[in-house]
Amino acid sequence: MITLTPSYDFETAAHLRGFSRVAGVDEVGRGPLAGPVTAAAVVLDPDNFPDGLNDSKKLSAKKRDALYDQILACADVCIIDVTVAEIDQHNILRASHLAMVRALGGLRDPADYALIDGNMVPRGLNIPHETIIKGDARSFSIAAASIVAKVWRDRLMVDLAQQHPGYGWDKNAGYPTPEHKAGLKRHGVTPHHRRSFKPVHNILCQAKNPSD
Repeated sequence: MITLTPSYDFETAAHLRGFSRVAGVDEVGRGPLAGPVTAAAVVLDPDNFPDGLNDSKKLSAKKRDALYDQILACADVCIIDVTVAEIDQHNILRASHLAMVRALGGLRDPADYALIDGNMVPRGLNIPHETIIKGDARSFSIAAASIVAKVWRDRLMVDLAQQHPGYGWDKNAGYPTPEHKAGLKRHGVTPHHRRSFKPVHNILCQAKNPSD
């Protein structure tokens, strides 16, 4: 099995083609039953960025937290949450793409090139770009975006867990773990649940038809 190691090669190649502000873009939170989908766009300073950048899933929580602070201190970063209402209005794929486009648009200084994790180009993206499969394990900028998005969203879900105990969001970040699904059956649906997702939709249907 090939082990992927992130580098600055994609960014350097874009710089050599004349682009000056290359942003890495990633999202987190497509799979949860609750909470927003979150995207981050990050433009690294090629002469000053943290050591140890990697796919957020390959890092410990302690390491992610440390890198999060370092990235925010030395890079141009924008983080965007797309709400459950928008997820339910559109669909999770479209919502995640909206988050990516908005994150790029929210940078302090506009990016002129985007490196996008995955193989799909978000609709409405209006700057030159390339998609990179497993980009968070191959590009430092996308890795940085993956770390920022995950830490931000995990912290948000910990806060929401204090407001809505019983679902385990502080541990499962809204993903459909047994604890979360048991909480849904026991406590019902909160305003932070995605009503278009089948397990949540089923609970709502049962509430409307209790005799079934």
